Amino acid sequence: MAPIVVVGASLGGLRAVERLRAGGWDQRIIVIGAEPHMPYNRPPLSKDLLTAEPSDREVLDEKLAFRLKKSVHDVEWILGTRVVSADLDGQSITLSDGEEISYSGLVIATGLRPRRLEMAEGAVGLHVIRTREDSMGLYEDLHREPRPHVTVIGAGFIGCEAAASATQLGCSVTVIEGSTGPFERVVGPRLAAAFRNVLESRGVTFIGGERVTALECEERAGSQRVAAAVLSSGRTVPTDVIIQAIGSAPNVEWLQGNGLDLSDGVHCDESLRVRGVRNVVAVGDIARFPDPKYDIPDRRVEHWSTPTDTAKVAARSLLADLAVCDESAPAHVPPSFWSDLFEIRIQGYGLIRADLDTEFLEGQIDAVADGSAVAYQRDGRTVGVLTVGLPPQRQLFYRRQLEDADALLLTTK
Repeated sequence: MAPIVVVGASLGGLRAVERLRAGGWDQRIIVIGAEPHMPYNRPPLSKDLLTAEPSDREVLDEKLAFRLKKSVHDVEWILGTRVVSADLDGQSITLSDGEEISYSGLVIATGLRPRRLEMAEGAVGLHVIRTREDSMGLYEDLHREPRPHVTVIGAGFIGCEAAASATQLGCSVTVIEGSTGPFERVVGPRLAAAFRNVLESRGVTFIGGERVTALECEERAGSQRVAAAVLSSGRTVPTDVIIQAIGSAPNVEWLQGNGLDLSDGVHCDESLRVRGVRNVVAVGDIARFPDPKYDIPDRRVEHWSTPTDTAKVAARSLLADLAVCDESAPAHVPPSFWSDLFEIRIQGYGLIRADLDTEFLEGQIDAVADGSAVAYQRDGRTVGVLTVGLPPQRQLFYRRQLEDADALLLTTK
């Protein structure tokens, strides 16, 4: 029998492989990854790895790699190689070197890539954060003496984490955002304003309601280096380093030509099967799928826990299609996320959206970082909880309350 092929060697690919083995697949598995590294943990790329002392950097970099379970030691890894096309009807994929590989089942785990400004391409000092190499390049820029002025474009989680890290290093940091506060599309304007106050109190400067229309460069040491960002108002912001944190795009180009809905990731059913083809599933933040429990439109979930949660369902669906196990259950992947701003842990669980009503269960809006819990409610029911600056036991308390109540009103008793 042909192998199961997993395209994508990050966390989603690794968790899928683990679940396939645990579910009873004892034949060949091939994992193909575009990066030259074995699966590694990405959250430290915008935090710990940027702020580490030079003597600690190599140790931290080595600790990024996930430890492989014994059950997956016989899995074949093809790294530093891209899949350029797929014939889903013929059940084969083609690699960048021209090799074709047939499969019995396919797991799509190619994830996302950071969006970039279509200007000043190739200029020194222009960064994104996605890979180990991205983080290393930014690290070198942030640790220069004298410390550079850093401009972060975008106030999502990656942008604000990077802004906090650069500030801790002694850099002067400006965040340019199109909205009115950090994470506004997720947490809503009220909490966004509170997080903006937290960052500003630590020295971060915010410029809201603006977009970057051009980048100015100047020649330094024989290279073109970014020197300023020009905003939609005409204002110019001098800078030495620019971090682009303007969102991500799903890596779906290799799937084109197969009649799939790739308008926003890969369209799947509630069991993570890719719609319109057989023996193909998707995991991680590239998968767009429904969630009957929350009764919301099909959506992708771009959080660290998503690869693990979706792999549980997708692997069982694929094994059921290959007659290895019984039919799978529909996916319910409770959205969850976490972020660190300085020493402040932000933890979200359940459905957290800007259009929902909010109620403070603990703490208060003008001191949100001192320890707070906020309920997100729809039709009078709590469907999500955001905790800020709370110890782990309080975070766990609210999560369990939400789970035990099955999205009913919370109690703090």
